[in-house]
Amino acid sequence: MLTIDGSYGEGGGQTLRTALALSAVTGHPMRIEHIRAGRKNPGLRPQHLTAVRAAAAICGAQLEGDELNSQALTFVPGDLPRPGEYVFDVAQAAQGGSAGSVGLILQTVLLPLALAKEASHLTIRGGTHVPWAPSASYLIHVFLPTLTRMGTQAQIELERWGFYPAGGGEIRVQIEGKATLNPIQLTERGKLRRAWGTAVVMNLPAHIPQRMANRARNVLAEAGIQAQVEPSRLRGAGPGAGIFLFAEYESGSQSAYAGFTAYGEKGLPAERVAEAACEDLLTHHHSGNTVDPHLADQLALPIALAQGKSQLATLQVSHHLLTSAWVIGQFLPQALDVIGKQGAASGMIVAKGTRHD
Repeated sequence: MLTIDGSYGEGGGQTLRTALALSAVTGHPMRIEHIRAGRKNPGLRPQHLTAVRAAAAICGAQLEGDELNSQALTFVPGDLPRPGEYVFDVAQAAQGGSAGSVGLILQTVLLPLALAKEASHLTIRGGTHVPWAPSASYLIHVFLPTLTRMGTQAQIELERWGFYPAGGGEIRVQIEGKATLNPIQLTERGKLRRAWGTAVVMNLPAHIPQRMANRARNVLAEAGIQAQVEPSRLRGAGPGAGIFLFAEYESGSQSAYAGFTAYGEKGLPAERVAEAACEDLLTHHHSGNTVDPHLADQLALPIALAQGKSQLATLQVSHHLLTSAWVIGQFLPQALDVIGKQGAASGMIVAKGTRHD
């Protein structure tokens, strides 16, 4: 049994999710201690507990320590990942509901189910657009198209938006299974093919998304980028606001995608929210790098499991990325190398890949 130190690196939930996915894929039992030791409220919070139980459900794992606030967990897979129909609801692990990220729960089980022998259908309820997690929009427009290049077929339908802190969102996911994870080369970027996005509010006045959209279009136009940014006003469980921008670049005969997000806060003008997302997009655009920092984090595991050598050039070596690489190394020694120190202005990720039959 592997023992993983959950306090290593950034000491957050990324260590737990990566370890759960790898344990499910490899069948290797593991115990993780000091879970989320680097956070203000350490231990398993509702979204982490939901991810634990989701990973256990797909491979019949035996669990010890699967309760709220637990700082130690034993996870012993009982079988290979099993395709099927699953429902995962963060609210079931939290009294009074939760905006725990549906995207982080999906990323825990996506690759194990993609490698399963048949298709799976998931319903995941919670927060679809929350800070410090990949939004459902980012997964749809950036992460999944990149995985498609690697041979994974999955689709997400955004049924209901759910902002922090109320949650109440829902996604439905179809994962085809029988994936062969091919290596990917994302080191050179061509011309910008298009830029687009949406400015969204929930239970707030209609002028707010319009102001965000207008400001984003103007900022990007001043930089020479013509972007389609549409305003949208929704009704849901609780108020929220955000802008979600995307860029598609030439990458050989295919495309490379990047995404940039900013959320509204009380007292923060809509124009400032738009400018924050635009600044991130323009920083990435002018850097010439292929992979945005968040995508680099999320691709570490797929390229480590791919059947061949992959290379990614990223704008920044994040603490998240280095932590993920360390966890991967506990299960798959020497599968992944990160070239560049934490916070470096650019970096390279190289994976030799691992065959999985």
